[in-house]
Amino acid sequence: MSVSLVSNAYLDDASSKIKSKPVPWEGYQRAGLVTPEDLALIKRIDRQSKAKTESLLLSDGQTYALLYLRLLKKLQGLDTMQYILVLIADALADHDERIPLFTRTAGSDPELPYSPLTRALDMQDEFMQLKSAQILTVLLCAEPRPLGPSQLHHFLGTLATMVQSHSPNKHDVGVQCLEALLARPECRQAVWAIPGIIAGLVEILKHKQGPQMCYQVAFCFWLLTFEQNIAEEINKKYDIIPLLTNVAQNAVKEKVIRVIVATFRNLVSKAPSANLPAMLVAQLLPYAKNLCGRKWTDDDIVEDVQYLRDELAANFQSLTTYDEYTSELASGHLSWSPVHESDDFWKENATKLNEKDYGQLKTLLQLLGDSQDPLVLAVAVHDIGQYVKHYERGKKIINDLGAKRRVMELMSHSDSDVRYRALVSVQQLVSQPWITA
Repeated sequence: MSVSLVSNAYLDDASSKIKSKPVPWEGYQRAGLVTPEDLALIKRIDRQSKAKTESLLLSDGQTYALLYLRLLKKLQGLDTMQYILVLIADALADHDERIPLFTRTAGSDPELPYSPLTRALDMQDEFMQLKSAQILTVLLCAEPRPLGPSQLHHFLGTLATMVQSHSPNKHDVGVQCLEALLARPECRQAVWAIPGIIAGLVEILKHKQGPQMCYQVAFCFWLLTFEQNIAEEINKKYDIIPLLTNVAQNAVKEKVIRVIVATFRNLVSKAPSANLPAMLVAQLLPYAKNLCGRKWTDDDIVEDVQYLRDELAANFQSLTTYDEYTSELASGHLSWSPVHESDDFWKENATKLNEKDYGQLKTLLQLLGDSQDPLVLAVAVHDIGQYVKHYERGKKIINDLGAKRRVMELMSHSDSDVRYRALVSVQQLVSQPWITA
């Protein structure tokens, strides 16, 4: 669980530059901010060779862990605080056995080790924020007891701003911190409670990242989906199934496909009814069949791909055409699949939209009102026309549910196909007779 758990080229380069700058320790002593004893300890380790530093940490590691954290808590100068963070990170680098030296400092001061690091996290300096996030992640991941809200909430709030920022370094460090923390179940629920983190991860994936970032974000989703409640809700809230399918289809690295397939397996095994419809609409079945025919270096991916293919195939074979339609509605991703333009389908199924208090019709109308996708709008407004054409009371129902106005608004939409489909539906609304009984 060393500092290399969260690595970043900018942090490495900046740390080297910070170590080369002198720190005015004597000035701090004259100002009464550093005791003579502290100064003596610092002088023993400051600017020494790696071998000498390692020897001192081996013999007096607990003393230096406490000293670093007390100085970080007490001193204000930005350059000095940066230097202390580098000293802490260097002490922890490749030395997991030193982590308890820092976590045990709570016995001397209950605010240690986390309060000074959290203060550093809040400073308006990118290095301070990223370096303290790196150190906090290492310490929190090594805690033997479950982490409580007081330890996590503030840090996770900062990680939310990092993954939503425009800084590539903040994205990189923020995602790596989450990747490490999400190995702990209590962290998964805490992260799920902060929508900004999930939304930020989704946006990162949408912007065509390199294979390593795609892998790390997908790894976060894989860990999150081990939780039952998250597996049930994550696609409904964040539409990740079509997004992850697209990332997998465009991936060149096997590890990216592997972790996405493993995520899909979690979604299917933990919440099939919530996720299989969206997977079928996203054309995941033919993709899974294609993956089964490939050669893989990892046996785990073979097993996961076969599981996914078999579950999707079994679900697909039991679907009626109306099931396919309701799956498409539930996913929110309407497209010109054959059912939409089939008169036979609408003659047979138009009245089914009325079942369960017009549940499916209301879903269709919600897409009509909320979607920004011209394809979804074109298909949805077309389906309204089909419903009215094939159900004698449809005109009144659409009017009663307040959807007629939205259909008419779409006649002036910027997309030509939406305008045309809306016009045809308005003609149905106007030409069909009123039946109120």
